[in-house]
Amino acid sequence: MKKALVLQSDFGSSDGAVSAMHGVSHSVDHQLSIFDLTHDIPPFNIWEASYRLWQTMMYWKKGTVFVSVVDPGVGSTRRSLGVKTGTGHFVITPDNGTLTHIDRTAGIIEAREIDETINRLPHSGESYTFHGRDIYAYTGARLAAGVITFEQVGPRVDVPSLTHLMVKKPQIHGRVVEGLIDILDIRFGNLWTNIQRSLFKEMKVDYGDTLEVVILHNGRPVYQNEMTFGRSFADTHMGEPLVYVNSLDNLAVAINQGSFAKAYGIGTGSNWEISFRKVKE
Repeated sequence: MKKALVLQSDFGSSDGAVSAMHGVSHSVDHQLSIFDLTHDIPPFNIWEASYRLWQTMMYWKKGTVFVSVVDPGVGSTRRSLGVKTGTGHFVITPDNGTLTHIDRTAGIIEAREIDETINRLPHSGESYTFHGRDIYAYTGARLAAGVITFEQVGPRVDVPSLTHLMVKKPQIHGRVVEGLIDILDIRFGNLWTNIQRSLFKEMKVDYGDTLEVVILHNGRPVYQNEMTFGRSFADTHMGEPLVYVNSLDNLAVAINQGSFAKAYGIGTGSNWEISFRKVKE
């Protein structure tokens, strides 16, 4: 039975790269259902590629095949992988850290290195700079269409050997909860953290309480302020900051009808730490 194929990359849409990936996938099976997750990952940003996979995968049917190509090491000795997740999804991607968030949450139960002698677009053997088309889209489409089984992707590799990005786990110290700024709600400039609502509520914070928010970049403070913990943006005036629970059930920070990220020059990743402290009344 055919499975959906979902493509992600940092290629953008200003040239024919994405269309070429679609074309290769379609040539494998013209009835294959092909979708785009995003092709606007910032160039070479493996962290964001990892996060967007995690953000999206849980809402797709079991068996869906994801192809993620953010590959600054294209043409090098880095491995090309196919993995099966604990949720029953499949990912075709370089072994460069793109699987970090998925492995931490859904888990990876099996990994295989792509056998390029079988799973490579015919007559592309001398191409070393477009593996997204020649290897990943081609292999992903063959797996989604049922042309190959997962076992036929290639030889099995040890899951612990996969490359991971550094991640700081959220934790509580007294009245302070700490974590990372995982990603931006890009269009609106909100900060999405990796601090789960369930962990945050252990501090017995109620809606309407005041929190002190501190943001560090490479260990240096770049922002500190007090703001309200609210249910939605309606709990603050326009232009005021707010702490809220986002659509993934994690803590987030925003400016009502403004971009927090642009206002304060905030980025994302393992070197952007954030903490919340309940202010005593």
